[in-house]
Amino acid sequence: MSERYRTAVDAAAIFSETDLAGNITYVNEQFCAISGYSAQELLGQNHRMLNSEQHPAEFFIDLWQSISRGQVWRGEICNRSKDGRLYWVESTIVPMFDAANQRVQKYVSIRFDVTKKRQLMHTLQWRAERDELTGLPNRFLLSERLEQAIAAVQRYHGTLAVGMLDLDGFKLINDRYGHATGDRLLVAVADRLKQIMRGEDTLARLGGDEFVLVLRVQDTEELESAMRRILSALSSAYTIDGIGIHISASIGVTLYPNDNEDAETLLRHADQAMYKAKQRGRDCFHLFDVSLDKKAKTAFETVIRVSEALHNGELCLYYQPKINLNSGAVIGFEALLRWQHPQEGLIPPLDFLPLVEQTDLIVEIGEWVIDQALNQIGRWAALGHTWSVSVNIAALHFQRADFTETLKSLLACHPNVAPQMLDIEIVESVVLENIQHVSKRLIACQDLGVTFSLDDFGAGYSSLSYLKQLPTQSIKIDQSFIRHILDDKDSLVLTKAIIGLAKSFNREVIAEGVETVEQGVLLMRLGCDVAQGYGIAKPMPVEQVSRWVAQFVSNPSWGWRSQGASQNTQPHIAAT
Repeated sequence: MSERYRTAVDAAAIFSETDLAGNITYVNEQFCAISGYSAQELLGQNHRMLNSEQHPAEFFIDLWQSISRGQVWRGEICNRSKDGRLYWVESTIVPMFDAANQRVQKYVSIRFDVTKKRQLMHTLQWRAERDELTGLPNRFLLSERLEQAIAAVQRYHGTLAVGMLDLDGFKLINDRYGHATGDRLLVAVADRLKQIMRGEDTLARLGGDEFVLVLRVQDTEELESAMRRILSALSSAYTIDGIGIHISASIGVTLYPNDNEDAETLLRHADQAMYKAKQRGRDCFHLFDVSLDKKAKTAFETVIRVSEALHNGELCLYYQPKINLNSGAVIGFEALLRWQHPQEGLIPPLDFLPLVEQTDLIVEIGEWVIDQALNQIGRWAALGHTWSVSVNIAALHFQRADFTETLKSLLACHPNVAPQMLDIEIVESVVLENIQHVSKRLIACQDLGVTFSLDDFGAGYSSLSYLKQLPTQSIKIDQSFIRHILDDKDSLVLTKAIIGLAKSFNREVIAEGVETVEQGVLLMRLGCDVAQGYGIAKPMPVEQVSRWVAQFVSNPSWGWRSQGASQNTQPHIAAT
């Protein structure tokens, strides 16, 4: 290169020349100024003397392969000056060819100092990725680190613990000592956590008093040890602005890949587990239960689908007859919910109702059932049938403050239906919370004309006080007693006792789950009034009811038999 060209470059850039081995043959003043070396110290030395060790070996392999092939290389290089300072240069390395044989003769490097630009970019990136108060990774950097940690576990196997840590009672400290003291406490907490965490772990702050822990662990034993160590360290006293402060933490943890979800879901699961830890009393950690979460997801999906089924007209009522044991007459029916699924066919209530009983959907379903029952009572009455219909009402529904008013509105929509033809069945769990409140509501509803039955009596916490304080017209003996009444002395004794108690309080007794003639005969002798069960008839669609009743003929032995069955026949259909 001519002296004239060197002079022009020298005035504008950091300039150097090397031979084919990378040994320096020329440098300008700017090169010396930024590197801290004199020209005499640089000339003859290999360019590797400036290596900052900030680049991987592959970086320089690529560079030398490019220029040795005669190609121009451009990029940013981090070098180390004589005093150890790092500086960045934007470099263009140009191979110079021999005019005679067109072979590379030497390399010319033109550089511009971009250290300040790099520092500014680093500062801006640091601020974008870090929590301003504690300097910990923020949500943005945490997401990147967590994705990397998940990928590492996928490659090398192992277990990743994702923890959500929340300080207990931090708001009280803020309110009492001020936000400045609260901020200094957060910095102190962050410093303690940094001392505990290993180099390969990640500690982040999401804001407020929430921190995230990402740890590689071998097993749950190692996890428990780490959590105890963290909780113990954080619970030691702090001195902030001369004030002694005690604080604890609650931690929720989920384990990947047992909890095989994406980064965002893992954080959400850890957050859910953290709230469980707080509910347990704080200053502890709680491990996210994947199996329970799957059940919860199934329940949620079921609730959504059942709601759609209700509005799409897929729900329907089946009717199971109730027989007066003394007269053998059909006196009414119990309305039982079914789901006529368009793909899966008829689905029994136990497959979906337990999942919706603790949601508001059960209220909507209950109101629909009452309306359908009243409508059906009216249709039967128009045909000359005086059949009552009993409906089951969930505890959540019955306990609503507007239950009585809603029932009143539903009855008003069916002015031609006698309210006493509607019987509402409630279970003992409704009573447990407040028997006085339940009793008042029963009376208010009975003032509208409807009747009530206490369902599954004997299976739970039945007591004399229920019969005394609850003005129900009927009690239904739980079918678990009826099923074994012929072969189990305890079931027989309990059934006798329940019937005796009911009679003492002037209550009608209904036996559910009757499957054989013998059971019916015995129940009749014990004083039971009404029976229902598979031995009489299975629940049936409404269009089959009239035909079944027309074919039903009472049996002198205890008041009923199915058409075509002799008096000695003992039908038995196993309950499902």
